[in-house]
Amino acid sequence: MHAKDILIDGYGRIREEVHAAVEGLDADDLNARPTAETNSVAWLVWHLTRVQDDHVADAFGLDQVWLSQDWAKRFDLDLPRHDTGYGHSAAKVAKVRVAEGGLLTGYYDAVHARTLTALRGVTAADLERVVDERWDPPVTLGVRLVSVLSDDLQHVGQAAYVRGLLQSAAA
Repeated sequence: MHAKDILIDGYGRIREEVHAAVEGLDADDLNARPTAETNSVAWLVWHLTRVQDDHVADAFGLDQVWLSQDWAKRFDLDLPRHDTGYGHSAAKVAKVRVAEGGLLTGYYDAVHARTLTALRGVTAADLERVVDERWDPPVTLGVRLVSVLSDDLQHVGQAAYVRGLLQSAAA
């Protein structure tokens, strides 16, 4: 198995978990926050998708799906167009609201498809290419892809946890 195949499998697992966390929830549950300082399922899935979109686009020299496919317009959030949610305050988290889960999964699926296209062309040598020199040591493509994978899995796990809290409270 090649490294790119492992990455493709890992990113596929994110997609599965995004759909499991979102599907079947109504707008109230998607946007609910267990406390005023915690994140909603909507914010968590939007954020993990924005990070994947931003970081993969940057690493491969691509346009962000968020901007190039009008997802920013479809979400119509009261946030800057390039915002990924990094460092959001509770007030900014509250601005990420969706009317239905299909918006979240649709955006995630579009980002996922673009990510898979990029990954299918990756060679072992590509994984050593430096994509971010702002860090010491500089970040390679391989490190960036694993970092995004890890971050996204953590956030989708948090979304599943919030979903479970909401469902147990309703029972």
